[in-house]
Amino acid sequence: MKFAHLRVEGQTTPRLAVVHDDRALFLDEAMPDAPRDLQELIERGGDGLEAVRAAVDAANTAGAATTPVADLRHDSAVLRPAQVLAIGANYAAHASELKLRSESAMTIFSLWPNSLTAHGATTTWAGDVATQVDYEAELGVVIGTPARDVSPQEALDHVWGYTVVNDITARDIQFSEAQWSRCKSFDGFTPTGPVVVTADEIADPQDLWLTTNLDGHILQDASTNEMVRSVAEIISYLSKTATVPAGTLISTGSPGGAGYSRNPQVFLHDGSTVTVTIEGIGSLTTHCRVI
Repeated sequence: MKFAHLRVEGQTTPRLAVVHDDRALFLDEAMPDAPRDLQELIERGGDGLEAVRAAVDAANTAGAATTPVADLRHDSAVLRPAQVLAIGANYAAHASELKLRSESAMTIFSLWPNSLTAHGATTTWAGDVATQVDYEAELGVVIGTPARDVSPQEALDHVWGYTVVNDITARDIQFSEAQWSRCKSFDGFTPTGPVVVTADEIADPQDLWLTTNLDGHILQDASTNEMVRSVAEIISYLSKTATVPAGTLISTGSPGGAGYSRNPQVFLHDGSTVTVTIEGIGSLTTHCRVI
């Protein structure tokens, strides 16, 4: 199943919906006591998801009304996550082009929740604060059940679903500071969506193709099988020192082709439109505004 936070034009509160064939069924119209957002659905566990499946099947059988997604506005596909974690230098090509080392230990940092934003949204930043703003296509992993000291063989059992992330980064700030959270946590620097796909629909998270299209040009084009550390290895590693709670979003790293490393360099600018696509999940578009 594919879930999204959507709202009718003019509404301020997003509603959780199931998306199928580019049409949305709002759960609050299909079942009593519907989860208000993805985090609440995750916290209801397996029984909660099965209740949603049953309600959606019944609604479809009854011919319930659906709405074209194109007529709706997205919010971030992940709302109220327990935490947002990111993995750095997890593709050898990307680490090399940025002259970073793929350390023996994983590079891990947090993304601030204010950075989460929606498919189709406009991300705005001040041109006198950051001048080298870059794109990064990443597979997002949403944890479904708390993971504590799990093996790589067990790790994927804790995944609820997958989404698309664009880990937008102010490179000039990144390389002037010792940590990477601030440079990636401007308001709107973590677009997420357009949907979260349940884990049962992704047979192998290490067999997905990612692309980044910036203003009509494909600048990243790679497979998740190029990750230095797999999704399962990432979850297992994180769980060794602390419980990874349900609802955690993990952004798993970006392949080669970043704008910073190109000659000439390519950065997001006022009026840019960048679309990150991951097969089996969808395409995440962000518009850029520099003020």
